[in-house]
Order: sequence, then C-alpha cells, then structure tokens
Amino acid sequence: MKSEVAIVKKNIKHKGGRPPKTIIRNELIAVRLFPAEKKEIEAKAEKAGLNPSEWFRIAAKKAKVVPRLSAEETRYLRMLSGMANNLNQLTKLAHSKGLQYMAQACIMLLEKVALIIEKLFKDGREADQW
Repeated sequence: MKSEVAIVKKNIKHKGGRPPKTIIRNELIAVRLFPAEKKEIEAKAEKAGLNPSEWFRIAAKKAKVVPRLSAEETRYLRMLSGMANNLNQLTKLAHSKGLQYMAQACIMLLEKVALIIEKLFKDGREADQW
C-alpha cells in the first residue's frame, strides 16, 4: 500500500511556490491626484495598516454618494442669484437717489403689479394667496 502511494506521488510534478489565485483583480481605474492628496491617502492607509490600493477599495465601498444639485435646485439657485443682483441694484440706486425716492418708486411699482394681476384675473379666476 505504501509503495503504491509513493509511486503515485512520484508521478505528480509539483512546481512549488504559491498556489495560483482563484480570483484575480485585473480591472484598473486611474485616478489623478495632487501630491498632497496622494500623501494624505498614503498616510491614512498606513495608519489603517493597509496599502493604498486596499484602503481605496474599502473607502470606495463605504463611501456615501451625494448627488449634485438637481435641475430644480439649480433653478432655485439661479433665481436667488437674480434676486441678489436686483437687491444690489436697488441698494445702489437707494444710495444715489435717496431712500424717499426708492420708497415712492417701490409703491408705484407695487400699484402697477396689482393692476396687472387684477387684469389677469378679471375673468373670474382666483389668484393664489401668498
């Protein structure tokens, strides 16, 4: 029995070394970094006891993705920007013409807006109450 096992073992050639990996990482993502970013990642990886590649993999899996602004949010930001521009223009005008002039101009403008709204809704429709 022992001799049969010895004969079988002699026929099997062992290459030696590490056995081949069953799962091979062969996909690559190239990331461009500033030198400071690279050093920061390397320091964090070293602190965690990992190499930078493994640290990056773990960080990517645990990362929370925050979407960019939606189309509606972008529209709101543009509106706010326009309002800020208008406010700056009114402030500049108030400084040059005086506050009394601005108050009268605003009252006249509000009256015109009220008339336009009245004309728009004179067919019986109701305006939204703000």
